[in-house]
Amino acid sequence: MKHKINAGSTGKRSGGHVSLCVVSATIIFCASLSAAAFTTNEVNSMVDAYSKAFYVVDGGIGYFKNEQTGGAADFWKSSEEIETMLDAYDWTSNAAYKPMITSLLNGFEKRNGAIWSSNIYNDDCMWAAIAFARGYLDTGNSRFKSVAKANFDMVFARAWDNAIGGGLWWTTKNNTKNACVNGPGAIAAYLLYKSSGDKEYLVKAYQIYDWERKNLFVAETGKIFDAERTNGIPRGGATTYNQGTFIGAANFLGRTNDAMLAADYTMNRMSKDGLLPQYGQTGNNSGFNAIFLRWLVKYMKDRGLQTRYQSWLQQNADAAWNARRASDNLSWCQWREPTPAAANLNSWGCISSVEALLAVFPAQTMPAR
Repeated sequence: MKHKINAGSTGKRSGGHVSLCVVSATIIFCASLSAAAFTTNEVNSMVDAYSKAFYVVDGGIGYFKNEQTGGAADFWKSSEEIETMLDAYDWTSNAAYKPMITSLLNGFEKRNGAIWSSNIYNDDCMWAAIAFARGYLDTGNSRFKSVAKANFDMVFARAWDNAIGGGLWWTTKNNTKNACVNGPGAIAAYLLYKSSGDKEYLVKAYQIYDWERKNLFVAETGKIFDAERTNGIPRGGATTYNQGTFIGAANFLGRTNDAMLAADYTMNRMSKDGLLPQYGQTGNNSGFNAIFLRWLVKYMKDRGLQTRYQSWLQQNADAAWNARRASDNLSWCQWREPTPAAANLNSWGCISSVEALLAVFPAQTMPAR
């Protein structure tokens, strides 16, 4: 399981809260919490609500608050929240997201520096490297590529060795080799290959992926174990974020059968009544489903598998939309229950709902259910 690290400032920064009204000139907020499937307007409403509640920018330097009342999201959570904004741009092609992406990556570097070697969690650094590599591909800002490359290289140098046949250590303590670092590591390596053309990164992407597949993937079912310790025994139950990054890496590397097995396992074995697992609103795991959705959707779109997964994605998006609270259109990650009216919500606890709606954007393109 991914453990929380509290990196960077948690104090409230100066500057105002900025709405994403530039993304949608007219935001339509629904007055009733209808059970009907949502439309493009509702997607915009939820993204706008999330921005109003959590996004702060001052002079081109942005960040996401930890919760509505303040603070700043920590190192790895902010990386993944930035990725959701990257998904919003990639899936809507709306250039208005670019300034937000740039401000968030600039803000991340300002809080955490350009080299993250002081962070003992190798997975944290890989998550952030993905965000910066994707930021380069979406904005063309070469600074973002340089940051991604430097930190991937730093982590690979300290985390990869031949113990247990290869693989990346989770932390600098070198106790376990986990899916939460190897899945993101393979993705980061591939993105660096894509952005630079340097085949060294493609080789590393295959090395990391092949180690995870051999040691943590169950080919008979599609399950991803959490970790392997020095005794070579895989441990830990499957979680949606590990399933998701394995799917993402497999898709990038053309291992589409592996990706389908992992996706089907999540849909058929880990979901209850069609809905993804609930991880709790305030815990470190509450955004896991956003990570899964990110990589499942890319795989689905890249491989033309909408008829296999789209109605299931729609079911989860409907649940996220219908669980929102009327006062501000925020929706937590516990989609089986209404979002509490008086709760001080966490940005991390609300990110999966934003991702769920973006995953089926726009509603008009979805096949009939």
